[in-house]
Amino acid sequence: MLIADQSCPMCTMNDLLDFPSKYECITCGHEWEKEEEREPERVVKDAYDNVLSNGDVVQMIKDLKLKGSSKVLKSGMKSKPIRLVEGDHEISCKMDGLAIGLKACFVKKV
Repeated sequence: MLIADQSCPMCTMNDLLDFPSKYECITCGHEWEKEEEREPERVVKDAYDNVLSNGDVVQMIKDLKLKGSSKVLKSGMKSKPIRLVEGDHEISCKMDGLAIGLKACFVKKV
């Protein structure tokens, strides 16, 4: 099958054959592997635009009351090393002996 939205990296012609795992140029015969389409990696940033990663330690920037509890996470409280997770609350960590999920906009990287 001929494709027209890509060109050969060797001769820059766009007469290509499309195979399941590779492309082949009809003009020069060059063959190359198809690149797998990947989802862009999710980047989680704290309140000050620092990129967070697994194992970072974060600090609260404002007091937050925990739902379903009378406890309050105070400003300046530090976490144990964090783990980034999918979903609305991007950070899973332990603070003050509690396992909690936090939004990144309420913390800063230490």
